Amino acid sequence: MDSLSMVTVVLSLMAAVSAVVVRGDGALGASYIFGDSLVDAGNNNFMSTLSKADIPPNGIDFEASGGQPTGRYTNGRTIGDIVGEAVGQPNYAQPFLSPNTTGRAILDGVNYASGGGGIMNETGKIFVNRLSMDVQIDYFNITRKQIDDLLGKAKAKKHLMKDSIFSITVGSNDFLNNYLLPVISTGERFSENPNDFIDHMINNLRSQLTRLYSLDARKFIIGNVGPIGCIPYQKTINRLTTDECVSLPNELAHRYNGRLRDLLAELNENLNGATFLLANVYDLVLELITNYNKYGFDTASVACCGNGGQYQGIIPCGPQSTLCDDRTKHVFWDPYHPSEAANLIIAKFLVDGDTKYISPMNVRQLRDL
Repeated sequence: MDSLSMVTVVLSLMAAVSAVVVRGDGALGASYIFGDSLVDAGNNNFMSTLSKADIPPNGIDFEASGGQPTGRYTNGRTIGDIVGEAVGQPNYAQPFLSPNTTGRAILDGVNYASGGGGIMNETGKIFVNRLSMDVQIDYFNITRKQIDDLLGKAKAKKHLMKDSIFSITVGSNDFLNNYLLPVISTGERFSENPNDFIDHMINNLRSQLTRLYSLDARKFIIGNVGPIGCIPYQKTINRLTTDECVSLPNELAHRYNGRLRDLLAELNENLNGATFLLANVYDLVLELITNYNKYGFDTASVACCGNGGQYQGIIPCGPQSTLCDDRTKHVFWDPYHPSEAANLIIAKFLVDGDTKYISPMNVRQLRDL
């Protein structure tokens, strides 16, 4: 389980906002989801990788599977699932690598997200296999051709440009499972200063988003990186108190988020007909962590499912993990990822919130454009 994605949902939860748009005839458009484990719906199940969530008690509260694990890195629904439901999506976007994701099912949307994936192709290599953003877009290009075959070129273009939303939740792993790893795992931190590394992230993301635009994507939700220094894993290995966070990861997130805001402003100005929303996951998740009692939680430090240390933050969730009694009282499901209860609150702010957390409009307004 990537420590990056993990945190990214409530950390980067960033655009995890799944996507859906209402067509002129009142029918729903499609949700095309890219990113990391915060929004992975099971792609990693179909790869030989060390980053997987296909074992219990993951998925214990996911009603669609009868409480069985699906590859989602949480106890229930991801933010993408919840946002899709809120705006009327009839079916969850299915994992691209699933053999069932064929035919007209792809017109409801497809999920390309992968636990451990990042903006940089080197990110997450400690997990052996994962889908980077470049590979995810390669796979969308395959879907794009299939949509042409199903609808014809003119209707396919309308389906993508007018009736579909593209959500991207990525970036946390590029820090947690790349730049911040020891030199024996990756040399990025020791060969580049932070600003140079973030330059490379932004330049790669610019190319990736521009490529999606060239494939007829027009409505985008992009999440920034959350307070990755506040996840149970980071708090545990650094032996922090409950109200402390690790400063370096959060500082890197701040720097990247400022550059991301500028990038999206640039793309909104220069890519004709495109709308890029910025999901301010950092401030949203920090609000949830700081004022957890206000939102009905008992803790924003201790993982519900995990083992090791004061915050159950060392060993990922699995059959031998300690499981909390009430999953609705924990902000974090495991050492890295938010609980379904936290995802529900995050999704509400993204769907109907104001410009403090989602700008220049919210997801419902984007749907209704």
